Amino acid sequence: MNNIKIKFITAADLMLQLSTAYQQGKLKTYMQRAVLGPKLLIIDEIGYLPFGREEANLFFNVIAKRYEKGSTILTSNLPFSQWSKSFADDVTLTAAMLDRLLHHCHVVQISGESYRLKDKKRIGIQPQVET
Repeated sequence: MNNIKIKFITAADLMLQLSTAYQQGKLKTYMQRAVLGPKLLIIDEIGYLPFGREEANLFFNVIAKRYEKGSTILTSNLPFSQWSKSFADDVTLTAAMLDRLLHHCHVVQISGESYRLKDKKRIGIQPQVET
């Protein structure tokens, strides 16, 4: 059986690791090993925590370097139209990133109630989120 290298990481953890590697002067090595190394990179929770300018640039580099070189799965609860809010409000950077992401992709939209909360509703606990 073939061993396929896969990496699963949250966007926040990826940014923390990228920022640390950058500050230590090891960004190129980290990108080669952790970003370009895996055949499949899964980045979870895009948009939960907004990125600053440096983080947005680093994230763009992840997407740009993997473009047409490796499979990437991203998860987010935000529609694409709101992604720029998570990437330092940079519409141009976000558009360039989405251009690469959406070029050869399959978008899977899931709607409905939270899978994690379904059992809580059954026993009468219904958390309310103000919008």
